[in-house]
Amino acid sequence: MAAVVVRNIPEETLRALKKRAAAAGRSTEAEIRAILESAARPSVGIGSALAALGREAGHLSLPARRRRRSPVAPAVLG
Repeated sequence: MAAVVVRNIPEETLRALKKRAAAAGRSTEAEIRAILESAARPSVGIGSALAALGREAGHLSLPARRRRRSPVAPAVLG
């Protein structure tokens, strides 16, 4: 696993990170990893994110479609 060094973090930011880590019951390092992970890998899929963006921007609401449970038949070419 890679290691990263972050320099010149303001003292008030470090205090806030330590406080947040303590509230979550983990070390400051673990809290920073969790923050970076959530920023780098959003838990929302692209489709859900686009639908939310559309609703916010233009109050667009699309009906939810259910996924097919059976496989789609292949196309037959001629």
